[in-house]
Amino acid sequence: MVCVKLSLNEQGTGAFKLYEAERETGEMVIGIVARELTVYHTQVAPEAEGKGYARQLFNTMVSYVRDHQLYVLPFCPYVLNQFKRHPDQYADIWKKQLLSPK
Repeated sequence: MVCVKLSLNEQGTGAFKLYEAERETGEMVIGIVARELTVYHTQVAPEAEGKGYARQLFNTMVSYVRDHQLYVLPFCPYVLNQFKRHPDQYADIWKKQLLSPK
């Protein structure tokens, strides 16, 4: 059985953790400040790759954000890629940062 649980500390940092048969198999590291949820990193154990677990973490995060009326700052390449592939699907939650010219 696979489940995803959110673990946050008092400062609003933590992770969505994915468990397969009671064993932590993946995580999405996040931070929440005010109405913004920042996603820093998504990782799945090598032996669990290809099972759609990163997608499960992503879908859980998206549901949480929508349920709590938050916006997402996607610093994680996986999450940013999903947002870029389907911009219309995530327009309501994607907070795009303005990049300063280099």
